[in-house]
Amino acid sequence: MDEKYFPEKIEEKWQQRWAESGAFEAEADPARPHFYCLEMLPYPSGFLHMGHVRNYSIGDALAWYKRLRGFNVLHPIGWDSFGQPAEQAAIKRGIQPRDWTEQNIAHMRGQLKRLGISYDWRREIAAHAPEYYKWDQWFFLKMFERGLVYRKLAPVNWCPKEETVLSNEQSSGGVCWRCGTPVERRDLEQWFIRITDYAEQLLDDMREIEDGWPERVLTMQRNWIGRSEGAYVDFAVQGRDEKIRVFTTRIDTIYGATAVVLSAEHPLLKSLLEGSSLKSDVERFVERVREARRRPAAPDAEEEKEGVHTGLFAINPFNGEQLPIWVANYVLMEYGTGAVMCVPAHDERDFEFAQKYSLPIRQVIAPITHEQEPSGFEPRLGVDQSTEMQQAFTDYGVLVNSGEWSGKLSQDAMREMAQHAKERGFGEPAVTYRLRDWGISRQRFWGAPIPVIYCERCGIVPVPEEDLPVILPERAEFTGVGQSPLAGVREFVETSCPRCGGPARRETDTMDTFIDSSWYFFRYCDPHNDREPFDREKVAYWTPVDQYIGGIEHAVMHLLYTRFWTKFMRDIGLVRFNEPVKKLLTQGMVTNIVPETGEWKAMSKSLGNGVDPDEMIEAYGADAVRLFILFAAPPENELRWSESGIDGAVRFLRRVYHLVVRWREAMRDAPRDAPTEFSPEARRIRHATHRTIARVTDDFERLHFNTGVAAMMELVNELSDFRVEPQKASPAELFVMREALEALVVMLAPYAPHVAEEMWEGLGHEGGLLGSGARWPEAEAAWARKEELEIPVQVNGKVRARLRVAPETADEELRRLALADERVRARIEGREVARVIVVPQRLVNIVVK
Repeated sequence: MDEKYFPEKIEEKWQQRWAESGAFEAEADPARPHFYCLEMLPYPSGFLHMGHVRNYSIGDALAWYKRLRGFNVLHPIGWDSFGQPAEQAAIKRGIQPRDWTEQNIAHMRGQLKRLGISYDWRREIAAHAPEYYKWDQWFFLKMFERGLVYRKLAPVNWCPKEETVLSNEQSSGGVCWRCGTPVERRDLEQWFIRITDYAEQLLDDMREIEDGWPERVLTMQRNWIGRSEGAYVDFAVQGRDEKIRVFTTRIDTIYGATAVVLSAEHPLLKSLLEGSSLKSDVERFVERVREARRRPAAPDAEEEKEGVHTGLFAINPFNGEQLPIWVANYVLMEYGTGAVMCVPAHDERDFEFAQKYSLPIRQVIAPITHEQEPSGFEPRLGVDQSTEMQQAFTDYGVLVNSGEWSGKLSQDAMREMAQHAKERGFGEPAVTYRLRDWGISRQRFWGAPIPVIYCERCGIVPVPEEDLPVILPERAEFTGVGQSPLAGVREFVETSCPRCGGPARRETDTMDTFIDSSWYFFRYCDPHNDREPFDREKVAYWTPVDQYIGGIEHAVMHLLYTRFWTKFMRDIGLVRFNEPVKKLLTQGMVTNIVPETGEWKAMSKSLGNGVDPDEMIEAYGADAVRLFILFAAPPENELRWSESGIDGAVRFLRRVYHLVVRWREAMRDAPRDAPTEFSPEARRIRHATHRTIARVTDDFERLHFNTGVAAMMELVNELSDFRVEPQKASPAELFVMREALEALVVMLAPYAPHVAEEMWEGLGHEGGLLGSGARWPEAEAAWARKEELEIPVQVNGKVRARLRVAPETADEELRRLALADERVRARIEGREVARVIVVPQRLVNIVVK
């Protein structure tokens, strides 16, 4: 151990030691408690940014803490290495995606190692490796066998910049999740996964994780799944055989329906318009709506409601009334059935639409009085109240103007009316979801090939399992015309049918990259298995994941998909549980000032406010960067970048290092057994040590890393004020300093592991923290309590004295001591003491007249 703190030298030394000793390698051990610590795997873009550093520093601190608590810790890493950016880079640089990706992985791997993140590198995986994506394809086939995968022509979200299909989750808000380009709508033959078959489970099983996941994430998923209870009702088209099925959550308002409104994409629309004199008008409107949807409005913009009458009518099955059939832009095919009954009196959107197009507005729900009767309302059958109602009445209430259901409460009527529709064959009770099936087809080269073959004789034929993986070609031409580059690779496309042996062609779309990340952390448990995705018993030992750490931006993409994937794996016998992750931490963004505007924004090269981790490590050392990242803010909060903050971290580490250097020689003679007597100074140090152990331990259990650092800083202040010379220290003083320094070094290890290892060795331990059997210190309750309390004494509300007493001092004794204090006696002499108020361990207040 050098006299001075040289971060680069120390960090190189210990990174080499860890690699040589396999310090972080983990294998199943039934004799020890286990802990699976996981951070979301990175996309290999070429460099780590400070958001990565924060994510991985949080995870690594927790992994170190659990190891030091005696846990067998699995802490792996890999690469989400398929995806569109690699193709864009290939076009821009004239290289193949594989070359670009693997160069980036090599660089980022080096950065992670330089940070000293304690990964078991033997378990490293990469999505673009055939031995990994073989199992993506295997899962596709298993889902295909069970009818969970299907192909259909469907309107899809299309990113014109990246020239590929996006799922609903990836185009939320009308823009591409990766590049921000406005999304268009196109009709394409696509492959889908029936995630909707698991919608109810995805909602119900949240009960298992609600104590361990942020409520914000669970709320986002609930809203995205969007469960709605209601009823289907079939409206017959007048003079036609077709029926229009609508979904409504308020069947109690059906007597107030004054129109049926279709989405511009409704599948019945084409046949309904045959022979209609308004066909051309409706088609022009439909095209205008579709064009508008290719140019999404600005976020939060309110779209003006527009519609066109088709000239057709539908029959309300409850009262036989003829209702005009309209097409409108505010009805979406993605929700319900793509058709709604327009009830202007009781729906805000319908109210606005009816006012614009002069549709009747008829109130059929009235407010409830205490007698459960309509308040001041006279039912008037068939009367248009468009000039009387100023806004829609959307609450539940009492039905009026509703035939035999008039006078019933909404909740009762909804149940009875849905059952009535079912019994008469024109509807049924129903549950629908906002969630739509997951479109997984991508028109890109750099992804896992979909294992399907098209044969003119046999149709769609899945690739036999024994022929997996379907290998991605080494190279392709990138035309930029919106067709998968694989279509131009003749040797890939042309094949033979596995059933009849005749000529056939391969599917040229590749899978959405969220397939890769839906199950990757199960593969970490058994990364080199070439017979199955993973060994069930190995996975049973390590999973579910104990702590997952990643960004909130994946709340309704990756985190929803992986919950679904786990349930499918459970159903085919690969795992034995419902939920893949016990606890989730969504860390906040790392922000920095944008030079041009002075605003704090998430770090970005394009904004000019990015910070290169390599430069920070070069200047300050990896330990200081990690310590600052963990100390600057609570993990779930935004972290504002400050280079002066890193400088402060260096100063703190230097102070601790110099303390160890100062005392290390004396530690050779320090006793290990606690003495029976302590000097006042030694008692002060021992109390401070155990209070700090208790605080830092509690902070780690709650993932409050920043306050743990603050507690250690206070301890360092206490130790620095210990003025005893090491060579003149008594055995008791040597004992408390050994105890304090060893506890401090072990507690610092999760934050700054390299220098902690160096100091541990300097204190006389061989084999490193983990190799020498170091364990997280335990706080002794008696010493963790404050040795004495300072109790202010007030006279008529003003502090006149302070008492120093033991924490267990009784209230009556505090009263006696306060009244006996000379400074208090001087204030109350000759006056009547009216009351003495004792707040235990906090305050004594004397009230005098």
